Amino acid sequence: MTCYDRQDLGLLLLRLGTGGVLAAHGAQKLFGWFGGGGIEGTGAAMEAMGYSPGKQSGVLAGLSEAGGGALLALGLATPAAGAAAAGAMTGAAAVHAPNGFFAAAGGYEYAASLALTAAGLAVTGPGRLSLDHALGHAVNRGWMVPAALAVTGAATAVVVGLRNRRVREAAEFGQETLFDE
Repeated sequence: MTCYDRQDLGLLLLRLGTGGVLAAHGAQKLFGWFGGGGIEGTGAAMEAMGYSPGKQSGVLAGLSEAGGGALLALGLATPAAGAAAAGAMTGAAAVHAPNGFFAAAGGYEYAASLALTAAGLAVTGPGRLSLDHALGHAVNRGWMVPAALAVTGAATAVVVGLRNRRVREAAEFGQETLFDE
């Protein structure tokens, strides 16, 4: 086996593992599979986390995870798939950030790892063992990588920024006055 063949096999394994995990997370949100809350439960959870409107946020997160994950696993439209999945997981990391880094303490470690792996696959490409390669890279052009990451990065920054503002405002509104003046 040559180094090039090993690289393709390694990319296939990364795509299948990361894409499979992301697709399962999305299926929890969209369909209630694997112990997930489905659209209704996910919508309520998203609203409680500060993502509003909750139901639409849950659908978008579920589609980004399930769709991005499935496309990553297949190696199809890899720049868009990786960017969509990275954006969704960045939103998840924002929720867990107050708990620190490590997942054992409820931190953002797991979400950040999935986001970085998805973004890395978007940049690196799917390798030869992919539908992108089989289709002549019709939806995996070099210019698509910065475009997909820029659009997703900007959208994610806006969504997470609005969520953080809602959370801050809710915390300020909910605080009791410590001293009467």
